[in-house]
Amino acid sequence: MHPKGFLFDFDGVVVDSSISHGAAWESAFRELFQQQIAPFPRSHNGKSPMVIAEYFCTVIGEEKRTKELFLLKDKHLDIYFKVPKLLPGVREFTSYLSKEKIPYGIASNATKQFLKNSVLHLTLDFPIVFGVQDYVKPKPAPEAYITLAKALGFQKENFEDLWVFEDSLTGTTAAKLAGMVPIGIMTQFSEEDLKEAGSVLVFPTLLEAYEYLVK
Repeated sequence: MHPKGFLFDFDGVVVDSSISHGAAWESAFRELFQQQIAPFPRSHNGKSPMVIAEYFCTVIGEEKRTKELFLLKDKHLDIYFKVPKLLPGVREFTSYLSKEKIPYGIASNATKQFLKNSVLHLTLDFPIVFGVQDYVKPKPAPEAYITLAKALGFQKENFEDLWVFEDSLTGTTAAKLAGMVPIGIMTQFSEEDLKEAGSVLVFPTLLEAYEYLVK
Protein backbone atom coordinates (compact mmCIF):
# COMPACT_ATOMS: atom_id res chain seq x y z
CA MET A 1 0.00 0.00 0.00
CA HIS A 2 1.08 3.56 -0.68
CA PRO A 3 1.95 5.92 2.16
CA LYS A 4 -0.93 8.23 3.03
CA GLY A 5 1.01 11.37 2.18
CA PHE A 6 4.33 12.67 0.87
CA LEU A 7 6.27 15.55 2.37
CA PHE A 8 9.15 17.12 0.46
CA ASP A 9 12.14 19.21 1.39
CA PHE A 10 13.00 21.74 -1.36
CA ASP A 11 16.72 22.46 -1.76
CA GLY A 12 18.52 19.31 -2.83
CA VAL A 13 15.30 17.32 -3.31
CA VAL A 14 13.15 19.34 -5.71
CA VAL A 15 15.86 21.70 -6.99
CA ASP A 16 19.60 22.22 -7.04
CA SER A 17 19.76 25.74 -5.61
CA SER A 18 23.41 25.86 -4.59
CA ILE A 19 24.24 28.58 -7.13
CA SER A 20 21.20 30.65 -6.12
CA HIS A 21 22.00 30.61 -2.40
CA GLY A 22 25.76 30.80 -2.84
CA ALA A 23 25.58 33.94 -4.95
CA ALA A 24 23.19 35.63 -2.50
CA TRP A 25 25.35 34.83 0.53
CA GLU A 26 28.49 36.09 -1.24
CA SER A 27 26.99 39.37 -2.47
CA ALA A 28 25.22 40.12 0.83
CA PHE A 29 28.35 39.38 2.86
CA ARG A 30 30.48 41.55 0.57
CA GLU A 31 28.02 44.45 0.84
CA LEU A 32 27.84 44.20 4.63
CA PHE A 33 31.48 43.53 5.49
CA GLN A 34 33.45 44.54 2.37
CA GLN A 35 35.29 41.22 2.33
CA GLN A 36 35.12 37.72 0.88
CA ILE A 37 32.86 35.20 2.60
CA ALA A 38 34.26 31.99 4.11
CA PRO A 39 33.70 28.68 2.27
CA PHE A 40 30.33 27.11 3.01
CA PRO A 41 30.69 24.21 5.49
CA ARG A 42 29.14 20.89 4.42
CA SER A 43 28.00 20.39 8.01
CA HIS A 44 25.50 23.25 7.56
CA ASN A 45 23.64 21.75 4.59
CA GLY A 46 19.91 21.93 5.29
CA LYS A 47 20.21 24.20 8.32
CA SER A 48 18.16 27.37 8.67
CA PRO A 49 19.45 30.57 7.03
CA MET A 50 19.78 32.21 10.46
CA VAL A 51 22.12 29.45 11.65
CA ILE A 52 24.14 29.77 8.43
CA ALA A 53 24.30 33.56 8.81
CA GLU A 54 25.53 33.10 12.38
CA TYR A 55 28.30 30.82 11.16
CA PHE A 56 29.54 33.28 8.53
CA CYS A 57 29.46 36.16 11.03
CA THR A 58 31.22 34.14 13.72
CA VAL A 59 34.13 33.39 11.37
CA ILE A 60 34.99 37.12 11.34
CA GLY A 61 33.94 37.87 14.91
CA GLU A 62 30.72 39.70 13.96
CA GLU A 63 28.12 37.49 15.64
CA LYS A 64 26.10 40.56 16.65
CA ARG A 65 25.33 41.23 12.98
CA THR A 66 23.86 37.79 12.30
CA LYS A 67 20.28 38.99 11.81
CA GLU A 68 21.48 41.82 9.58
CA LEU A 69 23.27 39.35 7.29
CA PHE A 70 20.26 37.01 7.30
CA LEU A 71 17.90 39.79 6.18
CA LEU A 72 20.29 41.16 3.57
CA LYS A 73 20.90 37.69 2.11
CA ASP A 74 17.15 37.17 1.76
CA LYS A 75 16.91 40.55 0.03
CA HIS A 76 19.72 39.65 -2.40
CA LEU A 77 18.13 36.26 -3.02
CA ASP A 78 15.01 38.07 -4.19
CA ILE A 79 16.54 41.03 -6.07
CA TYR A 80 19.20 39.00 -7.87
CA PHE A 81 17.07 35.87 -8.12
CA LYS A 82 18.68 32.99 -9.99
CA VAL A 83 16.27 30.25 -11.05
CA PRO A 84 17.39 26.98 -9.44
CA LYS A 85 17.83 23.82 -11.50
CA LEU A 86 14.90 21.40 -11.37
CA LEU A 87 16.01 17.93 -10.31
CA PRO A 88 14.85 14.71 -12.05
CA GLY A 89 11.48 13.17 -11.26
CA VAL A 90 9.71 16.15 -9.72
CA ARG A 91 7.06 16.65 -12.39
CA GLU A 92 6.45 12.91 -12.75
CA PHE A 93 6.03 12.57 -8.99
CA THR A 94 3.67 15.52 -8.49
CA SER A 95 1.56 14.56 -11.52
CA TYR A 96 1.19 11.05 -10.15
CA LEU A 97 0.25 12.23 -6.65
CA SER A 98 -2.28 14.71 -8.03
CA LYS A 99 -3.84 12.01 -10.20
CA GLU A 100 -4.04 9.57 -7.29
CA LYS A 101 -5.33 12.32 -4.94
CA ILE A 102 -2.55 11.67 -2.43
CA PRO A 103 -1.79 14.75 -0.27
CA TYR A 104 1.67 16.31 -0.63
CA GLY A 105 3.53 19.55 -0.01
CA ILE A 106 6.84 21.24 0.78
CA ALA A 107 8.37 22.11 4.16
CA SER A 108 11.73 23.82 3.72
CA ASN A 109 14.26 25.74 5.78
CA ALA A 110 14.57 28.14 2.82
CA THR A 111 12.92 31.55 3.06
CA LYS A 112 9.36 31.95 1.78
CA GLN A 113 10.18 34.51 -0.91
CA PHE A 114 12.79 32.22 -2.47
CA LEU A 115 10.33 29.33 -2.45
CA LYS A 116 7.61 31.50 -3.99
CA ASN A 117 9.94 32.77 -6.74
CA SER A 118 11.22 29.27 -7.52
CA VAL A 119 7.78 27.64 -7.65
CA LEU A 120 6.54 30.45 -9.90
CA HIS A 121 9.47 30.42 -12.36
CA LEU A 122 9.58 26.61 -12.58
CA THR A 123 5.75 26.31 -12.69
CA LEU A 124 5.82 23.64 -10.00
CA ASP A 125 2.65 21.93 -8.80
CA PHE A 126 2.87 21.99 -5.01
CA PRO A 127 -0.42 22.94 -3.33
CA ILE A 128 1.17 23.82 0.03
CA VAL A 129 4.63 25.32 0.53
CA PHE A 130 6.07 26.25 3.93
CA GLY A 131 9.31 28.16 4.51
CA VAL A 132 11.49 28.96 7.49
CA GLN A 133 9.34 31.92 8.59
CA ASP A 134 6.43 29.53 9.19
CA TYR A 135 8.11 27.81 12.14
CA VAL A 136 9.26 28.83 15.59
CA LYS A 137 11.90 26.10 15.50
CA PRO A 138 13.24 25.17 12.02
CA LYS A 139 14.77 21.79 11.16
CA PRO A 140 16.31 19.75 12.79
CA ALA A 141 13.33 20.34 15.08
CA PRO A 142 10.26 18.40 13.85
CA GLU A 143 7.97 21.46 13.73
CA ALA A 144 8.34 22.01 9.95
CA TYR A 145 7.03 18.58 9.03
CA ILE A 146 4.40 18.52 11.76
CA THR A 147 3.11 21.88 10.51
CA LEU A 148 2.93 20.63 6.92
CA ALA A 149 1.30 17.31 7.87
CA LYS A 150 -1.43 19.09 9.83
CA ALA A 151 -2.01 21.52 6.95
CA LEU A 152 -2.50 18.50 4.68
CA GLY A 153 -5.16 17.17 7.04
CA PHE A 154 -3.19 14.52 8.92
CA GLN A 155 -3.37 13.82 12.65
CA LYS A 156 -0.53 12.52 14.80
CA GLU A 157 -1.76 8.94 14.49
CA ASN A 158 -1.19 9.15 10.72
CA PHE A 159 2.40 10.41 10.91
CA GLU A 160 3.93 6.93 10.73
CA ASP A 161 2.32 6.55 7.28
CA LEU A 162 3.91 9.71 5.84
CA TRP A 163 7.07 9.65 3.71
CA VAL A 164 9.46 12.58 3.96
CA PHE A 165 12.01 13.16 1.20
CA GLU A 166 15.20 14.73 2.51
CA ASP A 167 18.75 15.21 1.23
CA SER A 168 20.27 16.56 4.45
CA LEU A 169 21.05 15.02 7.82
CA THR A 170 19.37 18.03 9.43
CA GLY A 171 16.08 17.37 7.62
CA THR A 172 16.30 13.62 8.10
CA THR A 173 16.54 14.19 11.84
CA ALA A 174 13.48 16.46 11.70
CA ALA A 175 11.42 13.82 9.89
CA LYS A 176 12.50 11.12 12.33
CA LEU A 177 11.66 13.29 15.36
CA ALA A 178 8.23 13.97 13.83
CA GLY A 179 7.53 10.22 13.85
CA MET A 180 7.45 10.03 10.04
CA VAL A 181 9.37 7.89 7.53
CA PRO A 182 12.55 9.62 6.29
CA ILE A 183 13.48 8.79 2.68
CA GLY A 184 16.97 9.89 1.64
CA ILE A 185 17.88 11.64 -1.61
CA MET A 186 21.60 11.44 -2.38
CA THR A 187 22.34 14.93 -3.70
CA GLN A 188 24.42 15.94 -0.67
CA PHE A 189 25.23 12.87 1.40
CA SER A 190 25.99 9.21 0.82
CA GLU A 191 23.58 6.33 1.29
CA GLU A 192 25.50 5.32 4.41
CA ASP A 193 25.28 8.82 5.92
CA LEU A 194 21.56 9.13 5.23
CA LYS A 195 20.73 5.68 6.59
CA GLU A 196 22.80 6.32 9.69
CA ALA A 197 20.78 9.50 10.24
CA GLY A 198 17.53 7.51 9.98
CA SER A 199 16.55 7.18 6.30
CA VAL A 200 14.56 3.99 5.73
CA LEU A 201 15.12 4.01 1.96
CA VAL A 202 17.60 5.99 -0.14
CA PHE A 203 17.41 7.01 -3.82
CA PRO A 204 19.71 9.04 -6.11
CA THR A 205 16.85 11.43 -7.02
CA LEU A 206 13.06 11.66 -6.86
CA LEU A 207 12.90 9.99 -10.27
CA GLU A 208 14.12 6.67 -8.86
CA ALA A 209 11.77 7.06 -5.88
CA TYR A 210 8.86 7.65 -8.25
CA GLU A 211 9.77 4.59 -10.31
CA TYR A 212 9.97 2.52 -7.12
CA LEU A 213 6.48 3.62 -6.09
CA VAL A 214 4.72 3.00 -9.40
CA LYS A 215 6.14 -0.49 -9.98
